[in-house]
Amino acid sequence: MKSSLLHVALLLSLVRWLSAANLHVSNRGNDGWSGTLADVNAARTDGPFATLERARDEIRRRRAAQPGEPFTVHVRAGRFALTRPLQLDRRDSGSAAAPIVWRGYRNEHPLIAGGRPITGFVAHAGNILKADVNAQGMKGAAFRMLLCDGQQQILARYPNFDPQNPYGGGWAYVPGKPVPMYTDVPGEDKRTLQFADADARAWSQPTEAEVMVFPRYNWWNNLVRITSLDPVTRTIKLAADCSYPIRPGDRYYVRNVREELDAPGEWYLDRSAGVLYFWPPQGADLATVFAPALRTLVEFAPGTEHVTFRGFVFEGCEGTAITLKNTAHCRIIGSTIRNVGDYQGSGIAIDGGSDNGVIGCDLHHIGRSAITLAGGDQKTLTGAGNFAENNYLHHTGVWYKQGVGVSLNGVGQRAAHNLIHDCPRFAIQFMGNNHVIEFNHVRHVNLETADTGAIYTGGRDWLGARGSVIRYNFFHDMLGFGLEKGKWVSPHFAWGVYLDDNTGGVTVFGNIVARAVRGGIHLHNGRDNTVENNIFIESAQQQIQLSGWTDKHRYWTTHSPSMIAAYESVKDQPAWRAMPHMELHPRDAVLPDHTIMAGNRFSKNIVYWRNPAAAYVAVRSFSFAHNSIDRNLIWHGGASLRTGLKAADGNEWAAWQAAGMDRNSVIADPKFVDAARDDYRLQPDSPAFALGFQPIPVDRIGPYASGDRASWPIVEAEGAREHPSVAR
Repeated sequence: MKSSLLHVALLLSLVRWLSAANLHVSNRGNDGWSGTLADVNAARTDGPFATLERARDEIRRRRAAQPGEPFTVHVRAGRFALTRPLQLDRRDSGSAAAPIVWRGYRNEHPLIAGGRPITGFVAHAGNILKADVNAQGMKGAAFRMLLCDGQQQILARYPNFDPQNPYGGGWAYVPGKPVPMYTDVPGEDKRTLQFADADARAWSQPTEAEVMVFPRYNWWNNLVRITSLDPVTRTIKLAADCSYPIRPGDRYYVRNVREELDAPGEWYLDRSAGVLYFWPPQGADLATVFAPALRTLVEFAPGTEHVTFRGFVFEGCEGTAITLKNTAHCRIIGSTIRNVGDYQGSGIAIDGGSDNGVIGCDLHHIGRSAITLAGGDQKTLTGAGNFAENNYLHHTGVWYKQGVGVSLNGVGQRAAHNLIHDCPRFAIQFMGNNHVIEFNHVRHVNLETADTGAIYTGGRDWLGARGSVIRYNFFHDMLGFGLEKGKWVSPHFAWGVYLDDNTGGVTVFGNIVARAVRGGIHLHNGRDNTVENNIFIESAQQQIQLSGWTDKHRYWTTHSPSMIAAYESVKDQPAWRAMPHMELHPRDAVLPDHTIMAGNRFSKNIVYWRNPAAAYVAVRSFSFAHNSIDRNLIWHGGASLRTGLKAADGNEWAAWQAAGMDRNSVIADPKFVDAARDDYRLQPDSPAFALGFQPIPVDRIGPYASGDRASWPIVEAEGAREHPSVAR
């Protein structure tokens, strides 16, 4: 019966597609033609349209006369340089029965570009060329991105970018005696940077320049314009506050300085004269030089419904390439989004609405995050149902170093079957409730920051991230980057699954987490979380970290009022009354021993490591009476298990069990098929099965073959796996 219904649905879909009115767009077309032909006719009197806007307007005109007609706009291969974003609104909507589809013609992949070509380069000095952009209709241009051969070039900077060590090299460092990261210093401001004598430079226009800096915590960066530079006091003043004060040892560079144009790939735009200076890389094709002229390429306005874009390439804008605001049932499918976004700009942003999706896309070299999903109503727990599935996401956070592969916010978003690597911080970040994060493959992330993880959330509002599920993902090689004993190193200070700052009510089930520095999972004062049926592999310091707060912890005292207010705002809502573990008011959360972390259950997991220096678990401000850790399979190659609990005979494992933990757990080899090759399937006689462990469907993790994929098979780009950071 189900098969028959599926065939009927497919047949109806085919009928709708065949009956759709077809329009065509080509960069060889003419907006005065009918747009009904894919090619120019022999007489050159009719053919496709020349612009996307003309096709949009034709659909509006026809649907005004005949509402409900489906349309497919076939766009031919070629470059379409937009002079303004393509804007869609409710007038451009389709319906479930009559969708509006924009697609590359057959197997062609048209390029939608927000950039303008720059030509007419002539010799300037040595290897540096120049081009008059004013003469090319770009008077007043102020772009901060330049593309050549499909690669972002380097805005002239000091120190120079180091291509051999792209994350660890190419930095200057604030001089002075280091200050402990968590020690507050009275009188610090967030707009002052001291520089060393060795970094003093002669710049004619320092107020044109910007500072890229990681202040204090090395959690993320700021990009701020200079307002003054005093060469006597070696002081730079900035135009806006950084996130935190800039301290001795913090790393930074300065960009957009004409005098620093001294290396291949660097460029500088003299805005007052309208002249671009460029030292092209060896062998560069100058015919491919483009600069962004737009911030956004396609904008879906509120009320837009049932519109799909399929099979495009989007490139070259300084904001977010595609934005969907309060839309419904819209899709971006099988497309490539690349080289977009500045510090504020992402790849695709879905904000509000319902059932909008990014499917089978490749997104890379994105200024901020590749895909952001938001929507739903937290008070009623109404889910948005927006999703990102079967995408390949890499080299995010080019400018904003908390830029992730997928960001989920609000209620009820889903990220599934994505491959994510080479992110400066997290691969996936989620805030809110009832999100599903499943079947993703995440590797080689946390490349430029510390105190990080493959996946991250926090719960300082007491409500987050209750109801969310993290299942059947493979997270491995969480690297981290930071300062240790005066030296910048990687790996450093990273976990796999990071449930931070009072996160509650999350289910972590059936994941494989391999090779983090500080543990496969970290519960930071988490409560009511279930960690079950996972495999944790070979973390360097400990495999599990459980760090609680006491009622004197500054985060608890600072955030308690907002937690209480958030709880009371939803506690009487029917949806929240049905949410598990919401019976406890936050004002009653402190336990008799003054700790807070409670209700967490850690069971039926496999924990496996061989490093003799690594511990099984590390706990702090942790109530053994109010958290459960049991029925796990643990293997340290037959070596003793360190837990940090002291015992007279030195047996930390016995002390751990005496405290009530892991009393029914088993110490034995789990019998993986081939751990050396990251094959963590279990052999039939694995002792894990007797504990109730369920096989993880590893063959379903990551992207899958589909006609909706932008590329298949996926050819993975080089990154930190092939070129690890070099310590300084």
